[in-house]
Amino acid sequence: MFSKGIHTRIKIVLLGLFLLFVLIIGKVFYTQVIDYNKLNSLASSLWSRNLPIEANRGKIFDRNGIVLADNKTTTSLVLIPNQIKDKETTAKKISEILNVSYETMYAHVSKKTSIERVHPEGRRLSYDIADQINALKLDGVYLVKESQRYYPYDTLMSHTLGFVGIDNQGLSGLELMYNDYLTGEYGAIKYLSDAKGNKLELTEIYEEPQDGINITLTINYELQTVLERELDNAILKYQPEQALGIAMDPNTGEILAISSRPNFSPSHYQDYTIEEINRNLPIWATYEPGSTFKVITLATALEEKLVDLEKDTYFDSGSIAVENARIRCWKHGGHGSQTFLQVVENSCNPGFVALGQKIGKETLFQYIHNFGFGTKTGIDLNGESSGILFSLDRVGPVELATTAFGQGVSVTPIQQITAISAAINGGYLNTPYIVKSLNEPETNTIVKQFDKQTKRKVISDETSQLVRYALESVVTNGSGRNAFIDGYRVGGKTGTAQKVKDGVYMVGNYITSFMGIMPANDPKIVVYIAIDNAKGITQYGGTVAAPIARNVLLSAIDILHIEKPEGSSEKNYQYYEKKYANVPDVTGMTINEAMTTLKQFKVEYTGSGDTVKYQSPSAGARIFEGETVRLLLQE
Repeated sequence: MFSKGIHTRIKIVLLGLFLLFVLIIGKVFYTQVIDYNKLNSLASSLWSRNLPIEANRGKIFDRNGIVLADNKTTTSLVLIPNQIKDKETTAKKISEILNVSYETMYAHVSKKTSIERVHPEGRRLSYDIADQINALKLDGVYLVKESQRYYPYDTLMSHTLGFVGIDNQGLSGLELMYNDYLTGEYGAIKYLSDAKGNKLELTEIYEEPQDGINITLTINYELQTVLERELDNAILKYQPEQALGIAMDPNTGEILAISSRPNFSPSHYQDYTIEEINRNLPIWATYEPGSTFKVITLATALEEKLVDLEKDTYFDSGSIAVENARIRCWKHGGHGSQTFLQVVENSCNPGFVALGQKIGKETLFQYIHNFGFGTKTGIDLNGESSGILFSLDRVGPVELATTAFGQGVSVTPIQQITAISAAINGGYLNTPYIVKSLNEPETNTIVKQFDKQTKRKVISDETSQLVRYALESVVTNGSGRNAFIDGYRVGGKTGTAQKVKDGVYMVGNYITSFMGIMPANDPKIVVYIAIDNAKGITQYGGTVAAPIARNVLLSAIDILHIEKPEGSSEKNYQYYEKKYANVPDVTGMTINEAMTTLKQFKVEYTGSGDTVKYQSPSAGARIFEGETVRLLLQE
C-alpha cells in the first residue's frame, strides 16, 4: 500500500511538471510568434527615435494644368531634450536667433519628452534663420523639412481655394472640403538611442513621406484672371460694397471662373476678419434677384403655352394694381402697347405681373422649385446657402405678383446661374461642380473623375430655344444692349434689385446684375455679374453689370475658341450710341466714287493718281461709323 501511494504521487508530480513544461513552451511560442510584433514595437520605442518629415500637400491645378495651389519647402526646429547637455546655453542662443524670450526657450529644452517640436516659434523658418541655427551645431537640436502651402497668384480665387493653418490642415474652401485627399502621410528619419536618449552611432533609416492627392479643377485660369480683373476694375470705378462673378458651362455645370470682392490673401489669412475670409459670396450671399429672375417666369409661361411672345400683347400704363398695392414700371408713364417679347426686352414689371397672374401661384412655384430655388445646388464647396422662398400657403396676389419679377424671394448667385443654364441648355438642371478629378501625386494620373450630374429636365427643348431667342433680343433691342458684341450672338438679362434693411426697402441702394450667354443660339458660356451699391452712376443692371459681363464674354471668345457665327444679330441702336458698319470695297474706284461710297467714315488717302489701289481696313470689316478708312491711290 505504501509503495503504491509513492508511485501515485510520483505520477502526479511528473504530470504537473509536464503540464508546466507545456505551459512554458506555449508561452514562449506565443511571445515569439503570436505577440512578437507588439512586443517588438514596445521594445523599439525604448531605443528608437523618429524625426518627423512632413509630406507635401496635394497640388491644385486648373483644367489646363496651371498650378493654383503649390508647396514650398521650409524647415522647422525639433529638440531632443535628453541630448542637450548645456540647456542654459542652448536656450540662450536659440532664443536670440528666434527673437523669443529665454524663459520660453528654456521651457522647450527642458521638457520631459523624447522629442519636442518648438511650436509655434520654430515652425516654417526662413532659410536665413535656419542657417544660423544649423551653424551653432548644438547637441539635440535638429532642423527637419516641412512643407508650406504656397499660392502662386496670391488672392486669385481666394475664397474658393481657401487656406491652410500652420500645421498644413485645410481651414476653408477647397482646402477644407478636400483636406482628407490633399493631406499626405508623414515620413521620418529614424535613429537608435540609449536609455538616456543619446543617439547611438548606427545607420539612420529614412522613411519617405507620401504626398497628398492632387486636384484638377474645372476652372479656366485665363478666364479666371479676366473675371478677377473686371471685378477689380469695378471696385476702382464704382466703389461698391461687394462685387461677384461666376462663369459656367451651361451644358455641364462646370464652373469656369468664380470670384468675389472683397477678397483676401490665403498666405496671410491672419490679417483678415472671419467674415472676410469665410464669405464666398457666389455661393453664400442671398438677396432678391430682381429682373434676372424674370427668365424663370418667362420659361414657365412659355412651357405652359400661356403666351406667344410675338402675337400676344400687353399695354403698360406705367403701373398695375394688385389688391391694395400698386406695382410700378421703371419707366415713368410706362411702355404703352407691347408684344410680350418687348415686355422681356424692356424688363417691364407690370408685364411680368400679368404673366405671373396667367401662370398662377401653384404652377409658378412648382417651376421655381424645379429650377432649383429654395434648396442648395449641391456644388462641391462648403458654406452654400439655400435661399428663402414664400411658403405656398402664404402666397397671395401681391406675393405672386412680386415673385414674378424677382422681388420678395431670396436666392444665391449659384442658384441663379444654375437655373438660367437649365433654361437655355435644352431644359436640363445640372449640379454645378468645380472639381474635375483627383490625381495621383507622382504621375498625376486620374484616380477619380467627376462628370456632369443631371438632376431633372425642367422645360422642353422648344421652350429653351424660345428663351434663348428672347434673351438675345434683350441684348440687341432692349435693356441689355451694353453687352452687345458685334459679330457674335449674345443673350442676356439685366437685374436691378432694391436691398432690404430691417424689413424696409432701402432708397438708392441696389444690387445691379446681369446674366449673359454666348453664343445665344448654342451657349458655351453663361456669365453672372452682381455689383452691390455702385457709386457715381445710375444703378441699373444694364449700365453697371452688363458692360462688365460683356468684357468677360469678349475675352471668352479667344479663350474658349468661340467661332464667329454666320448671320449674327444686328443691334437696334439708340440715337446716342456709336454704330457699327461694314466697310465697302472701293478698290478700283476713282477717289470721288470712293469718297461717296465711304460717306459713313472718315477718309484719308495718299499716293498719286485718281484710282484706289489699296484700302485699310479691307472690304467687309466691321468698324464704327466715323472711324478712318485709309486709301492708297495710283494712276
